[in-house]
Amino acid sequence: MDVLLILAIYLLIVNLAGFAAMGIDKSRARRKAWRIPESTLFLLAIIGGSIGSIAGMYTFHHKTLHPQFVWGMPAILILQIAAVLYILFGPVSISLL
Repeated sequence: MDVLLILAIYLLIVNLAGFAAMGIDKSRARRKAWRIPESTLFLLAIIGGSIGSIAGMYTFHHKTLHPQFVWGMPAILILQIAAVLYILFGPVSISLL
């Protein structure tokens, strides 16, 4: 199997998991049931599910009043994009003169 296909499948699965976790946690919050720990929600984002987690946050209006999520999830996504760009293109020198 091609490495890019495996990576794409992995990212699809982990983003769906991040999206679903936000929806499940919101549902459990409404019912006052056992909740998914915030560390688990962040872990799903860190391992590649940041887009799904952000989409789930705003789709289900969950954790949108918590600054650590409002700022943390996009920060994770930005760091992931920066890491991919660094891997693909290497260090970039910026010359102002």
